[in-house]
Amino acid sequence: MRKLTTIIFLGALSSTMLNGANPHKSHGAKKHAPHKDHRLFTEINGADTLLTASDLGEVEVFGARYIPQKKLDDISRMPLRPSEQIQSISVISDKLISQQGALNLSDAAKNVVGISTFATYGGASESLSARGYRGIPTLKNGVKVNSNFRGQGFLTDMQGVESIQMIKGSAAITQGIASDLGSGGGVINIATKTPKFIKAGEISLRVGSWGQVRPTFDYQNILDKNGTIAFRLNGAYERADSYRAHVSKDRIYINPSLEWRPNDQTTFTFEMDYLHDSRTPDRGTVNLAADSVNALYNMPHDKFTGFSTDRIYTDNLTYSARFKRRLNDNFSIRVGFFGSILDKDNTGASLSTLKDVKKTGAYNLRSRSITRSTSEDNNNALQIDFVGQDVYTWKLKHTFQVGLDFRRTATSNTAYNSVVVDTINVLESINNTLPSGISLTAKDPETATDYSYGIMLQDVITFNDYLKAVWGVRYSYGTSYTGTSAETITGDAFNPMAGIIVTPIKGLNLFASYTNSTDLRSSANLMEDGSPIGASVAQQFETGIKSDWLDNRLRFNLTLFQIKNSNLSYLIYDDNWVSTNRYAKAGELRRRGIETEISGRILPNLEVILGYAYLDAQYMNSPAYAEGSRPMNAPKHTANGWINYMIDRGVLKGLTFGAGAFYTGARPVNDYSLKATHTNTQPGVKPFDMDAFTTVNAKVGYQHAHFGVNVFFNNITSANGYSSYYRGGYINPIDPFNMGAQVTYRF
Repeated sequence: MRKLTTIIFLGALSSTMLNGANPHKSHGAKKHAPHKDHRLFTEINGADTLLTASDLGEVEVFGARYIPQKKLDDISRMPLRPSEQIQSISVISDKLISQQGALNLSDAAKNVVGISTFATYGGASESLSARGYRGIPTLKNGVKVNSNFRGQGFLTDMQGVESIQMIKGSAAITQGIASDLGSGGGVINIATKTPKFIKAGEISLRVGSWGQVRPTFDYQNILDKNGTIAFRLNGAYERADSYRAHVSKDRIYINPSLEWRPNDQTTFTFEMDYLHDSRTPDRGTVNLAADSVNALYNMPHDKFTGFSTDRIYTDNLTYSARFKRRLNDNFSIRVGFFGSILDKDNTGASLSTLKDVKKTGAYNLRSRSITRSTSEDNNNALQIDFVGQDVYTWKLKHTFQVGLDFRRTATSNTAYNSVVVDTINVLESINNTLPSGISLTAKDPETATDYSYGIMLQDVITFNDYLKAVWGVRYSYGTSYTGTSAETITGDAFNPMAGIIVTPIKGLNLFASYTNSTDLRSSANLMEDGSPIGASVAQQFETGIKSDWLDNRLRFNLTLFQIKNSNLSYLIYDDNWVSTNRYAKAGELRRRGIETEISGRILPNLEVILGYAYLDAQYMNSPAYAEGSRPMNAPKHTANGWINYMIDRGVLKGLTFGAGAFYTGARPVNDYSLKATHTNTQPGVKPFDMDAFTTVNAKVGYQHAHFGVNVFFNNITSANGYSSYYRGGYINPIDPFNMGAQVTYRF
């Protein structure tokens, strides 16, 4: 971090939750004994449970098997397993991340059915798409890192990740309004590693294509003889070049954490997570035709459209403090304070078509400019929850949560003037040396401060072994102030949630739910007649199956959903693409689809993840968008599959083989606008579709005693695919075939 900040941890945490044995009542439990035998206490349904180190290996590819996933309650706010909740929830464990050798969020999250990469912004960020939403909010340990309402995402390192958790659909109202974290597409939480109250360590070295070198370490231990304090420290360093000339990256990552359990009822957890990343931004390629024709140039790898001095620096610090107190067998209090500081400094080239390109057809000629931007993004969140489990009113059993959350976001963005440097021909050799003497001048920074708070109540009512009802309501209030306006914008909303869960046989849950979320971001914007345009509301209906099989080793889920956004709006531009600061209504956007997935162990030594999603997303009754057209970057079909087989006997015991395929369907590169709704759009011109693509990955590994070796093969067929934020001028190809080898020693 360029501005080294001293963080004083306050408050709190939810309990450490791992996989393990059957619970026993806490009032009969003895005080924690020294952990000389690697004993581990965790909390299950309000009771302490003694786990052994061998139990830790029972974590499945979808997370913990028998108990709530660690830190999932940061976003669900309920101490329940995913299959017990009304929301559509997916969890990817660190076991699967390690098994596949995933090094970024996009590679890990593609195991979640229906997820695709929206854009990478030249490798400087990671934005994911779900259910036709162009970017969904991504949190780290319960706090947003990038406050951009579009879900622009951020960079993270997989070394410190315990699990990736996602609540899909507008059931994410547990996090706020739709213009904040309650996005109709869902919300993703990256949960980092914390102590497991064992003494263990791991060091590894990975080398790979394009000069990649990546050493990592992970060490944890118990600090006192009574076994009440433990710490953990993760870290990584990585440097690599790229298949693209002049492109490189290097990073440093560190993740310390400390947990204190003064008694059986109380847990404090403190953690920090810091990443410094330096890399070359790469805008990728260009389209050699009008926007209605797919003529994406398969740019040779020795060509780079920017300058060799282009660089983006990212510093991200997240921190949290959690407190959990079990009041008795039925009630507990959970408090969490979370924070994030994200600084970026981006200097790089950008391309634009020449003014007379429509007449000349010279799409191979591009005007090249150089510019710079800096940003500071500070986020804080406080959550306070009162939780009840197995609480009875007459014969009805309740698991409920009553909570309060408060969030503050402060941003400062500084843009520099853009200087036109030259005109390049992408079909010929490109000069990558920036001429000397170019001066970039900073403009006045744009600042904004947002405050919001919410009150959330939800209750799962169990009538009998076969029927549960779920209901909830959230009140959200937000206020926003920008340095360029004297006006403070405020708004509030009530959002309900209701559903039922029917269990005809043990392990099989049928569910149906309704919820909505309110987008206040544009509610105060004025139409041409001077009246406010009002809030946009997303209404969601969802139904499906959640099931556990083979002693909870295998899970099958099927979800059908419909989300309808009403009262959409767009900014009106004049004929010269100058904003009028007036808005008009844009009708409705309906999204409906099917998601189905199987994950877990078919056999004790055979793991599978299979998923398929179908999405029908289209604008309706809209004067601004073509009737029935799809939103940008929304594939109709996505699919994922991964199989991992381990030889568990004989002379080859410890040898593993893994293989997977990941499919992303064709998707429009932009919205089909009938009016000037956004910059870099051509009204009345149907945008082209980016082609579908499939990547095939494989892995071979061997584990013996403390040593492990893994070899990873990615995009074996060198499939040609793209992620694109077309309005911003990014068309980034996926990496061609590459491989890596990793040696690990565990102690």
